[in-house]
Amino acid sequence: MEILLDTAFLLPIVGVRVREVEEIMEKLWIKYRRGEVKVYYTDLNMLEIAWKLSKTSYNPLIREGLLSIERNFTKTPLRHSSLLKALELKRKGFNDLIDLLLYTTAQDNDLMFLTLDRALVNFLRSIGENVDIVLTSI
Repeated sequence: MEILLDTAFLLPIVGVRVREVEEIMEKLWIKYRRGEVKVYYTDLNMLEIAWKLSKTSYNPLIREGLLSIERNFTKTPLRHSSLLKALELKRKGFNDLIDLLLYTTAQDNDLMFLTLDRALVNFLRSIGENVDIVLTSI
């Protein structure tokens, strides 16, 4: 299985605790170590991480966490088709463009998208979008 992670799942790697993702991350790591999943991230994730970290004090683990993401996971590109689709979805009423971009990037790259964002999933479902690629647990 190939999975694009929502940023909440990457934050603990750089030292930001996100309680809601801990159990899922433990299961994901087990599957990752066994070679059962390939994990992806985007530059959008890195941007969200930077936003979050800009509000905290510097921690030396940040550098190691960022390097770990780059070394262990595969970066997937943001295609123009993902951008256009995300803008279309935003016009339909969902305000978080980054979440929409992550969803459309997963869709365009034939990846599953792991997120805990129920509002996003409910919105996508309500407008008839394919939520079969969305995972809310492992």
